[in-house]
Amino acid sequence: MFLKGKASGGPRWLVAFLGNPESKYERTRHNAGFMAAEVLAEKYRIKTNKLRFHAFTALEDFGGERVYFMRPTTYMNLSGDAVAPAAAFYKIPPERVIVVFDDMALPPGKLRVKRSGSAGGHNGIKSIIAKLGTDQFPRVKIGIGSPPHPDYDVVDWVIGKMSDAEYKTIRDAAERALEAVEEIIQKGVNAAMNDFNG
Repeated sequence: MFLKGKASGGPRWLVAFLGNPESKYERTRHNAGFMAAEVLAEKYRIKTNKLRFHAFTALEDFGGERVYFMRPTTYMNLSGDAVAPAAAFYKIPPERVIVVFDDMALPPGKLRVKRSGSAGGHNGIKSIIAKLGTDQFPRVKIGIGSPPHPDYDVVDWVIGKMSDAEYKTIRDAAERALEAVEEIIQKGVNAAMNDFNG
């Protein structure tokens, strides 16, 4: 059950939605994390609009805890420049830093919750690992699917625009991603893995 109230004091959790800024990247596959931030604003009435730590941010109650939400204004490959300073400032340990982002290895719309692990070739995660100094932070991955054939340029694929059908599929996944984030906060990573890693 979603719990939201007037947040006061420092956050205990940090949730980072990854993507690229600028309007030209809207509705691109690499911005699936930002789509979750859009759902947060529309469905939960939590808008990441305060500029701080190289990110648009919001401090609200979510899942019964105070949570600092971030949508970095850095480019994807510099995401750690936003996440790490915020985590350090609020003294939030890595195990309470949740990152929501796109994953080519998963079919479009599939979710995967992970406790930790390597970057798996994702430059945003690579940057966060480097800046936090650890890979021990939970993630919620949103599947965007892989390029249609092996010769297809990976960069062109991830920054390519979604079709209307893709957008709907990934938008639905972004809604479920927020539910997974809430479950991680309320019940822990293992519970979320059991419920969302179908």
